[in-house]
Amino acid sequence: MLQITLQYIPYDTDVAFLRIKQDVIDLPFYKIAFFTHVYTAIFVLIAGLTQFSSFIRKHFTNLHKISGWVYAFTVIILAGPSGFFMGIYANGGLISKTAFCILALLWIYFTAMAIVSAVLKDIKAHRKYMIRSFALTLSAITLRAWKYIIVFIFEPRPMDVYQLVAWLGWIPNLIIAEIIITKLFKK
Repeated sequence: MLQITLQYIPYDTDVAFLRIKQDVIDLPFYKIAFFTHVYTAIFVLIAGLTQFSSFIRKHFTNLHKISGWVYAFTVIILAGPSGFFMGIYANGGLISKTAFCILALLWIYFTAMAIVSAVLKDIKAHRKYMIRSFALTLSAITLRAWKYIIVFIFEPRPMDVYQLVAWLGWIPNLIIAEIIITKLFKK
């Protein structure tokens, strides 16, 4: 993910993914949304990873809280809304647009509910929502993994791949998150 982010530094609108977005790159808010989303992704991944370390939670409570707030702020205020805006202009028509917009809304919702649960001291609910939220965070990685696998095995048309990975990037992650939640929180 760091390598993907670094492609856009220094600021460049004619590189990698943006080469196929030249029709929307000059829309007033698309450029802002895209670079906000790309530049914040690495922080969300790093901050999110720290949330699941029982060692950090137990021995470095303040680090857990601070990185949790960084994660939540970044998802709810920056990465989620910018992802939603980008989803409106996603390649692959209504199929992809719907997938990316739902992903962004769920990501914001699960993260917000994790914060609400933590503030209310409902740690069990907080952990469940964070597992769901981080599963959606990881869609940045799984989307690309699915793309490589599908292209390698089937060699489909690019837009067919895009429509498929728009959903595969996050739905299996959410299913796995629910399995983890079920196993972790059995009564």
